[in-house]
Amino acid sequence: MAKKIQTQSQGMVDISGKAVTARIAIASGSITMSAKAFKILKTTGSPKGDVFATAKVAAVMAAKSTPAIIPFCHPLMLNKVNIIFESLPKISMITVMAQVKSDGKTGVEMEALTAVSAACLTVYDMMKWADPAMVISDIKLLEKRGGKSGDYQRG
Repeated sequence: MAKKIQTQSQGMVDISGKAVTARIAIASGSITMSAKAFKILKTTGSPKGDVFATAKVAAVMAAKSTPAIIPFCHPLMLNKVNIIFESLPKISMITVMAQVKSDGKTGVEMEALTAVSAACLTVYDMMKWADPAMVISDIKLLEKRGGKSGDYQRG
């Protein structure tokens, strides 16, 4: 018989006593596709439109909407969301990097990770007709700065 897992959700963390500080988070992820799909992406693109412009808008919207999809994230005023795409033709991969900045009482790591995820999902959506076997992977936090817990940089 399966054992029941007890959950004890506490809800949102109380940040009312925390100081407002500059917060920065950088996250990355990638989407790999077939060489044929990669060539199509780089030459003719998608019948749906400009893949990278659409993915950039999706990433910014996702960063701003993080509390709507991640239950215990605080709504934040974001100062900047910057999205960078890098093309790696030898391995038919697109990497996405998101940098999110805010002045607030809590970090922006989830906003950066959500932005990267949405950008990769948008590339997938717009190119799935060319390669439904694309793989989204390696979504990770690269760096965070600010706040009581200090800075972090992936080694």
